[in-house]
Amino acid sequence: MFEMMTTTFSILLLILLFILTIYLYMKLPMFGKEPSGQRLKRIQQSPHYRDGSFQNLRPTPALTEGVTYSAILKEFFLKDKSKAKPGIAIPSQKTNLKDLKPEENVLIWFGHSSYFMQVDGKRILVDPVLSGAASPVAFTTRAFEGSDIYTPEEFPEIDYLFISHDHWDHLDHKTIVKLKPRIRKIICGLGTGEHFEHWGFQTNNIIEADWKERLILEDGFEVHTIPSRHFSGRGFKRNKALWLSFVLQTPSLKLFLGGDSGYDTHFLDAGKEHGPFDLAILENGQYDKNWKYIHMKPEEVLMAAKDLGTKQLFPVHSGKFSLANHDWDEPLRRIDVLSKQKGISIITPRIGQKVLLGSKEQVFGKWWEEIS
Repeated sequence: MFEMMTTTFSILLLILLFILTIYLYMKLPMFGKEPSGQRLKRIQQSPHYRDGSFQNLRPTPALTEGVTYSAILKEFFLKDKSKAKPGIAIPSQKTNLKDLKPEENVLIWFGHSSYFMQVDGKRILVDPVLSGAASPVAFTTRAFEGSDIYTPEEFPEIDYLFISHDHWDHLDHKTIVKLKPRIRKIICGLGTGEHFEHWGFQTNNIIEADWKERLILEDGFEVHTIPSRHFSGRGFKRNKALWLSFVLQTPSLKLFLGGDSGYDTHFLDAGKEHGPFDLAILENGQYDKNWKYIHMKPEEVLMAAKDLGTKQLFPVHSGKFSLANHDWDEPLRRIDVLSKQKGISIITPRIGQKVLLGSKEQVFGKWWEEIS
């Protein structure tokens, strides 16, 4: 009897220690912080915030109807993962970000959804993840070999940092902290600013917005915030901060900076209200039939591009991390074929390659075909 009681006590003690360890681990700065105080009061006034969390425009289940997490786990462990990652290093082309001419309008992609733009004299950075991983448990989502070729120290001063939402593959604590001295202004959704303040950023350098807001910046730069169909969260609690996309109007270009999103009518609404666009940057990758409402398949990405009325499409959210069950290069292979069938012009730069914004002559190769 005594031995049984001792064993039970030991098991309970181990469980309590495990729970305490998880609790303390999630208190680390990288997890950010939930909105509070005046920020929470503002959030509670949003028409998109109900029952303690932000809501999509239409009901958006995390999983497709009839799908369970146990079924997803089973599929994950049984699926052939031989092509989940490239067999050799991702080919890249390093551009010196500090050596760009002031008059150049360019974009440089860093893989996944991270990219830098210099447009009409302003330097803009979107969703930078440069730490080599996209998870609080780094070994679970390592960047592909060859895809992490830039460090925060190689960046110039950033006029505007755009953050679409607070997921780990879009908001990377290590990267942000190292970039902190170079960042002038941050533009993000309601609630996300709490993370930045927790990481030492000044409140007056953070611009938080709800959906369908107009932000007048400077020197002919204007931003409109656009709904997306997704979710947010860096821990167990979801949807305490808002997810969104951006329309960026500069003196010479109109750009759609898309965050993660499932397909819905918000693309058509944005096209009618703000289009046409010179370039739309849309998420194409990490999709799955099991979560069809929160990410787009290549066919839907092209539908969204058509809805927006864009001259060119840049499909991102691939080329760096394996977060879904498809082969690492499937998103690029599929959208390359489908875009030709639909007559939609796409750009497919290598990581680090200089993209000339507004150019109709620049040609991009199928770099993913170089990898076995």
